[in-house]
This record gives sequence, C-alpha cells and structure tokens, in this order.
Amino acid sequence: MKKLKLIINNKFNKEKEKFFIKRELQCILDLYAKMVSNGTWKDYSFSSGNKEISFDVYQRSSDKPVLRILKNLKPNFYNEKFLIKDKNGNVLRKSEDLNKLIDKTSWNKLKLIK
Repeated sequence: MKKLKLIINNKFNKEKEKFFIKRELQCILDLYAKMVSNGTWKDYSFSSGNKEISFDVYQRSSDKPVLRILKNLKPNFYNEKFLIKDKNGNVLRKSEDLNKLIDKTSWNKLKLIK
C-alpha cells in the first residue's frame, strides 16, 4: 500500500486568481462592446505580470494602449484591487469592486490623449 501525503499549501487555488474571473471579464467586455459601438475604442489586449493583470484598450492597434483596466494581485491597500490607468501610467480611478469602478466612471467624458 502506498503512503498518502496531505498537501496543505495547494497552489491550485493561487493559480485560479492569476486572471480575471468570469464575472469581472464579462463586465469589462460589456464595457468594451459599448465603447466599440460608440467608435471610441478599436482594439484590446491582455497583459499579465507577477503583480497585475491588465485589459489594455487601443484606439489603433499599432499604438500604445490608451487605457488600462488593471487587477492588482498584490494590493497594498484594500481599495487598490482594481485600477484604471492612462497612457502614461497615471492612476485615474481605483476601487475594490470592478462593477462599481466601471459604473461610476464617466467614459464619454474621459479624454483620450493622442
């Protein structure tokens, strides 16, 4: 009979949090569809790192991302879980809930710098 080992620190739960969950991704893609229909946004991409995952928005596919919606995996403060950054990396908005962050941001009044 083989010996069984109990694994306490299972990495499976940590790997699950390495990307947007379905609810968060659906909220972001709903916003993206609305902004594409307005003609404001043209393209998107995902980028990931050790500390953050971002949904990058482009006006043209050859440019730098105009806006980035970030999920901070290791926030220093509670309200820094989700961030919106501009082209230069400045934080425009931050919140602990993605739905509140997207709903409270007036996307039409947000100026995109070329």
